[in-house]
Amino acid sequence: MPAAAVFFDLDGTLADTAADLSAPVNAMRAERGLEPLAIEILRPFASMGARGLIGRALGVAKEHAEFEPLRLDFLARYEREICVRTTLFDGMSEVIDALDAGGIRWGVVSNKFERFVRPILGQLGLLARSATAIGGDTTAYAKPHPEPLLHAARSVGVDPGRCVYVGDDLRDIESGRAAGMRTVAAAYGYCGDDTPPARWGADALITSPCELIELLGLRRA
Repeated sequence: MPAAAVFFDLDGTLADTAADLSAPVNAMRAERGLEPLAIEILRPFASMGARGLIGRALGVAKEHAEFEPLRLDFLARYEREICVRTTLFDGMSEVIDALDAGGIRWGVVSNKFERFVRPILGQLGLLARSATAIGGDTTAYAKPHPEPLLHAARSVGVDPGRCVYVGDDLRDIESGRAAGMRTVAAAYGYCGDDTPPARWGADALITSPCELIELLGLRRA
C-alpha cells in the first residue's frame, strides 16, 4: 500500500490518551460521591470524546439538558492536564521514524479540538515533525465528513488518492473512504463502536502499529 502521505487519528490510533481522558470524568464522579471507573471500562469510549465518556461515566446523553455544562467542565479539566499520562502506542515511534526516513509526509486528523491536538503533539515531541495537525474544529466539519481529511491532503499538497488514513473508529474509515483515501483500521485502538473493525470496510486492518511499516512498504529507520 504505497503512499505519498499518511494521516493518523489521534486518540486510540497514534497515542494512548485514555488515562488523561478518563481522569476528568472520574474526578466529576468523585464530586458526586461515585466510585471511579477503571480505565478498562472507560477506554472503549475514549475515541468518542466528551460525548462518550460523559455518557458512560455520568449517564448523561448529548441530548440531555445537563450535558452541555458537563461537557464544558470536562473540557476545562482536560485542558489543564492534557498530556500527563498520554504516550505513543508501542511501535508508533518506529512507524514515524520509518515515514520520515522514507520521505513520506504524515500528520494527524482528529475530531478533538485543534487547541488540544497541537499541544499533545508538542508534548510528545511530534508537532515540529508532523506536516499537518487537523482538529475537529479546523474546518466547518468533523469526521465522518470527508472535509477534514481533504483539508489535510490539500495542506500537504498530495492528491487524496495517494493518501492513507489510519483510525480506530468506524467514523475514521467512513471519512477516509468518502475522501477517496485508502484506509487502515487500527484494531489495537479503542474501537468503541459495536461493529468490529474487520467489518468497517477498511482496505487493511492492523493489530499493532509496527504492521504499518510493512503494509506501507517502508524500511525500519
